[in-house]
Amino acid sequence: MSTAAQAMVAATARLRAAGVPDPARDARILLAHAAQVDAARVTLIAPEDIAPDIAERYEKLIALRAVRVPVSHLIGEREFYGRCFAVSRDVLDPRPETETLIEAALAEPFASVLDIGTGSGCILVTLLAERTSAVGTGTDLSEAACLQASANAVALNVQARADIHQSDWFGSVQGRYDLIVSNPPYLAIEEMDDVAPELRDHEPRMALTDDADGLTGYRILASLGQGYLEVGGRLLAEIGASQGRDVMALFVKAGWDNPRLLQDLDGRDRVICAEKPTSRP
Repeated sequence: MSTAAQAMVAATARLRAAGVPDPARDARILLAHAAQVDAARVTLIAPEDIAPDIAERYEKLIALRAVRVPVSHLIGEREFYGRCFAVSRDVLDPRPETETLIEAALAEPFASVLDIGTGSGCILVTLLAERTSAVGTGTDLSEAACLQASANAVALNVQARADIHQSDWFGSVQGRYDLIVSNPPYLAIEEMDDVAPELRDHEPRMALTDDADGLTGYRILASLGQGYLEVGGRLLAEIGASQGRDVMALFVKAGWDNPRLLQDLDGRDRVICAEKPTSRP
């Protein structure tokens, strides 16, 4: 029988050989999940012999991670903006870069928010959790994604203020909002062959790419978004790091006020921010 530490070393080597980024971190997280302890407590169990049932669970988890199943799918959750969100292969994993959008949204007041393409609900639910008097709507073309977002709204106790339903972009949206947010599919079709296996093989394709030039969602947001905003309302959308110039041009052409690009913590263009002109109905 090996110790937990020895099992973790062996798992790390196996994941490294499989080309998994940051294999030691993943080996640690998956051991914690297999042993049903907090990841911070793995060092406490490291010197101990690993129980057969834990070793069996750990082996299965490492085998799946080695074929690039995302860690979040194996443990069923992903942390985002300090909260845990349930995830599955029906939705994109919440990612740290998207927190740039959250920070920008929270920088100004809003009482109502519309999340187009809500996925796991991480953006909508986070904004409602942070702004406890706000109400919001989340839409997604995927019914499975809507169910996942609704479950996260319940788990994080914002369900009474969140209306989540199926819609093709703005198709079933009614009313006007102070804020529109979106993380649309922005990978161009030619970029799909270069993305990590975790994304390409295990996350929903329609949430990653428009199977075109990656700009379809921004054309829709730029052309239709003002019709669903209160006068002076804001729109924030995540973008790909190389799309800033093209996305900015779409919003300028559509007559938005003060379109600008916001950078993430790595200094890359990450969010387009624009406002509905005060002179428009």
